[in-house]
Amino acid sequence: MNVLKNYWELGSRVADIVEHVLALPEPKLILPTGSTPLSLYKELVNRQLDWSTTTTFNLDEYVINPNHPQSYRSFMKKHLFDRINIYPNNCNFPDRNTQAYEDIIPEVDLCILGIGSNGHIAFNEPGSSFDSVTRVVDLDKQTIEDNSRFFDSIDDVPTQAITMGLKTIMKSKKIVLMANGEHKLNILNIAMNGEITESVPASILQKHKNVKVYYCD
Repeated sequence: MNVLKNYWELGSRVADIVEHVLALPEPKLILPTGSTPLSLYKELVNRQLDWSTTTTFNLDEYVINPNHPQSYRSFMKKHLFDRINIYPNNCNFPDRNTQAYEDIIPEVDLCILGIGSNGHIAFNEPGSSFDSVTRVVDLDKQTIEDNSRFFDSIDDVPTQAITMGLKTIMKSKKIVLMANGEHKLNILNIAMNGEITESVPASILQKHKNVKVYYCD
C-alpha cells in the first residue's frame, strides 16, 4: 500500500498512472464516482491531456433519472467529461439493460476504484458473488447512510443502483484502488490483508496480478 501525504498528492499520483495509459493508441478506462476521485479529476483536467481516442466505462449508476443532479452521469460531466476533449459517445454508463452494458466492456487498460466503509467496490455490497457481472442491486443500509450527505435527505437517496460486477472488474489489465480518510484504513487493511471472502467484496482484489493501492489520511 502506498501511503501519501495528503489528498492532493493522492490525486496527483493516480493521475500519473492515467496519463501513462492515455498515451496508448486507444485507451480504455473504468472510472469511479464519489468524493475520493475528485482530486484525481481536478488534476487530470489541469493537465490538459488528449482524451480524443479514449473510451470510458463507469462502474455504476443509481436507479435514477440520468439528468438528476446527483446521478453519476451528471457527476462525471461536471467534474471531468465536460472539461476535457473526450467524445460524449465514448463515455459509457450502465443502465437497466445490464447485459448490453456487460457485452460492450472490453479488457480495459485501467480500472480505478474506491472502497466503501463496508468493503464494497462499485456497488458490489457485502455478499456479492465473486462471479457477479453487471446487474441491478439493492443498496446496503450503510451505503445509503454514507451517500446521504450528497442529498437533501436520506429519504432522497436511491435504494437501488446498477453496478459493474466483481468478475467484470477483475478482467481489467491494471487496477488502482484509491482510499481517503482514517475511517477507511481499517476496512482497507481487512480487504487487502485479511481473508478473501464475499463478505468483504474488495478482498477479491488480492487475486488480481496487477493492483496498486493508494491511501491518504
